Amino acid sequence: MGFDASNLKALDCTLRLFVIPLSIASIWLSVTNQQNNISYGNLEFTNFTGLKYMVGISAASGGYALFTAIALWVRGLVTKAWFFFVSDQLVAYLMVTSLAAIWEILYLAYNGDQMVSWSEACTSFGKFCSRLKLVLVLHAITLCCFLALAVISAYRVFSRFQPPSKDNEEEKEMH
Repeated sequence: MGFDASNLKALDCTLRLFVIPLSIASIWLSVTNQQNNISYGNLEFTNFTGLKYMVGISAASGGYALFTAIALWVRGLVTKAWFFFVSDQLVAYLMVTSLAAIWEILYLAYNGDQMVSWSEACTSFGKFCSRLKLVLVLHAITLCCFLALAVISAYRVFSRFQPPSKDNEEEKEMH
């Protein structure tokens, strides 16, 4: 089963371009997220290393998506399918790690950790937690796009090779 190369290229480019505003939105929501509570003080983006990590990964993935969307259409900029395969895999893995960081922050904010005497914080910082949930959703959608891109780039690389045939395997066993 083969795919039309021009349709696959269009889907690839569309996903890459779709990622850019998602990345910008999650960065903006994270960086501007803050809430002041009279009893507990100010809570902001810079208080969380995991959020700073996610912002860095989002910025890198958005920039990478723009570069590779352009590279798909500009001949000679990046011509190796292996480049897309390896870099799409890498970005997808980094997106997983940054999503896990946000998930952990949200989990602790909503549930706390009684074993180490951390109480939940979202009753006191509801606006902050709500925006962080939106960041989680946007980042998860971005991750899904990169997972699809990783599959597309893997298809491009590995569809160039012929699957092993019975005849070839029988010849190898004879030698």
